[in-house]
Amino acid sequence: MAVDLLLGLQWGDEGKGKIVDVLTSKYDIIARFQGGPNAGHTLVFNGKKHVLHTIPSGIFHNDTANVVGNGVVIDPVIFKKELDKLAEQDVDYKASLLISRKAHIILPTHRLLDAASEASKGKAKIGSTLKGIGPTYMDKTGRNGIRVGDIELADWKEKYRALADKHEAMIAFYNVDIQYDLKELEAEFFDAIETLKTLQFIDSEEYLHQAQKSDKSILAEGAQGSLLDIDFGTYPFVTSSNTTAAGACTGLGIAPNKIGEVYGIFKAYTTRVGSGPFPTELFDQDGETMAKVGHEFGATTGRPRRCGWLDLVALRYACQVNGVTQLIMMKGDVLSGFKSLKVCTAYNYKGETIHHLPFNIEEKNVTPVYTEFDGWNEDLTEMTEASQMPKQLNDYIAFLEKELELPITIVSVGPDRKQTIVRK
Repeated sequence: MAVDLLLGLQWGDEGKGKIVDVLTSKYDIIARFQGGPNAGHTLVFNGKKHVLHTIPSGIFHNDTANVVGNGVVIDPVIFKKELDKLAEQDVDYKASLLISRKAHIILPTHRLLDAASEASKGKAKIGSTLKGIGPTYMDKTGRNGIRVGDIELADWKEKYRALADKHEAMIAFYNVDIQYDLKELEAEFFDAIETLKTLQFIDSEEYLHQAQKSDKSILAEGAQGSLLDIDFGTYPFVTSSNTTAAGACTGLGIAPNKIGEVYGIFKAYTTRVGSGPFPTELFDQDGETMAKVGHEFGATTGRPRRCGWLDLVALRYACQVNGVTQLIMMKGDVLSGFKSLKVCTAYNYKGETIHHLPFNIEEKNVTPVYTEFDGWNEDLTEMTEASQMPKQLNDYIAFLEKELELPITIVSVGPDRKQTIVRK
């Protein structure tokens, strides 16, 4: 059976966790394929808010297996805290949570390296979440990393010590004031490793191959967003992994010809956390309203998100790179009350009108070209059927479908899993 993908089409924070939760009942297996605790997937149901960082968003469904794939990097300390929260809610995660032996482990010194590197950049900071993600992927590509399967081996602590010592030498090289007590950090780390050892470790590519042969339905869950992809994002203000559809192949061992539906998730407007170019960013009352009504704060870092109008140039690009087959629009309810809305349909790039994403979208090179729409005042949060949606919203959606040449099959009108309208 083909593997379906679900991924974000903007700079992350699109609402992937909620939609995975909504769709999970259709799937036997949910598999995370990249990223790590820099992700923050928020789910709301039964009046409670749940934030997951590394654990797949299908964990609250008893009959679904949840796989942390080889492309993910795991911080055992943060992972243990997630498990503790699940245990408080009587979630039987040991029965359904499976960890790839090939997933890399974030060491305490990876986080310290991240902080030292970012501090050394001064005003040129890229806005790292300081979770040690970048240094861990650097060790992965440098063939120095420690993987989950290593902690099953007798000599893994020797390997850990050699790598941690190397990291401390690198931290000293940065010559910045980073205060830390490594022994204290290591005590928490090794305790969390023991918790990690109580879970099921698997050879995930073989597990998923056999699942496909057995006609099990699989949904691959991405983290961050397409515009943060290490290759295709707004480099260097990107994450350290492939957040696009190709990342599911390398992050899970899924063959390209086994990919089925590609669900692309986007907000009805645009947000970004941290540094980096953002052509449609707003610095006026409209931007402030989006941030306030949309509760635009990072689920992982708590940092305020920058807000702006929907950018169709960037969204079209993300759809193309990912081979999106259907779209899911989030936070349409946040735009209720705006007298008028704008959508960026082209860029003025160095004096020329273009409709594709150029190499550089810094403000000095790019000016957005907008199309304006009438807004709507209706409260969408109680709506359950597409027929209830106001005409202006339907016009907005119809325009996006025409421009992107893709159907918008789901519209989210609130954070709760029940606040989801299926259109087609």
